[in-house]
Amino acid sequence: MSNFIYPWQEASWQQLQLLRQRMPHAILFHGAAGIGKSDFIERFAQGLLCEAVLPDGHACGQCASCGWFSQQNHPDYRRVRPEALEDEPAADGDEGDGEAKKSSAKSAKAPSKEIKIEQIRNLADFMNISTHRQGLRVVVLYPAEALNMPASNALLKTLEEPPPGTVFLLASNSLDRLLPTILSRCRKFALPMPSHAEALAWLKSQGVADADSWLREQGGAPLAAMAQAEVGNRDDLEVLLQLLAHPSVEGALKVADKLQKVPLSAQVSWLQRWLYDVFSYKLAGNIRYYPRYRKELASLAAKIHVSRLLAAIKGANERRATADHPLSPKLFLEDMLLDYAACCA
Repeated sequence: MSNFIYPWQEASWQQLQLLRQRMPHAILFHGAAGIGKSDFIERFAQGLLCEAVLPDGHACGQCASCGWFSQQNHPDYRRVRPEALEDEPAADGDEGDGEAKKSSAKSAKAPSKEIKIEQIRNLADFMNISTHRQGLRVVVLYPAEALNMPASNALLKTLEEPPPGTVFLLASNSLDRLLPTILSRCRKFALPMPSHAEALAWLKSQGVADADSWLREQGGAPLAAMAQAEVGNRDDLEVLLQLLAHPSVEGALKVADKLQKVPLSAQVSWLQRWLYDVFSYKLAGNIRYYPRYRKELASLAAKIHVSRLLAAIKGANERRATADHPLSPKLFLEDMLLDYAACCA
């Protein structure tokens, strides 16, 4: 559906249309993960390329440009994202992703989670020829924090001297992981988190069972909640939460061994949310993420000193920055969980 955006994005969509009269060469959309940023910017990209755009800025869905876009082969559109995302069900189909797919097919290694310099360099021919429909050319790139350093520098050079008639649409879950020079060359556009009630209503309309628990555990991000609900498996999360609720050195080592193949970034996020709940309960008696563990959270909040709790929160935040590239997942987990156990001792 060409004009599909999520209910919580309506106000942002209307605000975005005000930029169309003086379109920046690069817009950086930022907000929490799991709220639909990539879908939003691709709908905006289709609207920019549409030859009969509707008054509200949505694509018409009927013109030749919309036809090409829906078939993922628009000649004036490129999507840049990590190889790992190319394995997702979402269609890609544009020529700029071809090299990544060939590389993934030839290699037995796990698909890269980074955006590499070759992917940025592959945009050169695309940007140096005339557009096919005498309109804009659009490059969508996400998540921007997946750019490795060589790719970031290559993109920066392009943003410093942007080709005429080209619009870059970037999305980021974490602005603090981007080069300040890239930030300074983009118009930043915030996409807010939906309210809990709004997100919950949407999840229920999608038929998600136990929607409130899934939504809370994913920090209020409705798309992340729906994705986890579709998997329907809390086993790994429960293993970690049981340890956090009843910390011990022996338990930390066993859990690190058991969960070493689970994505570390997810486990750090689970720990961060748990620590937030402990801190929140200690200060105000509130629990945001794990109300199922109210008794255990209350017990921990009563005995952990604020200074130790703040140190644990700081440590978890620092680990989040390195969770995607650990030297050893098992050692990373052991260190994290042993620190937590020491904090609670």
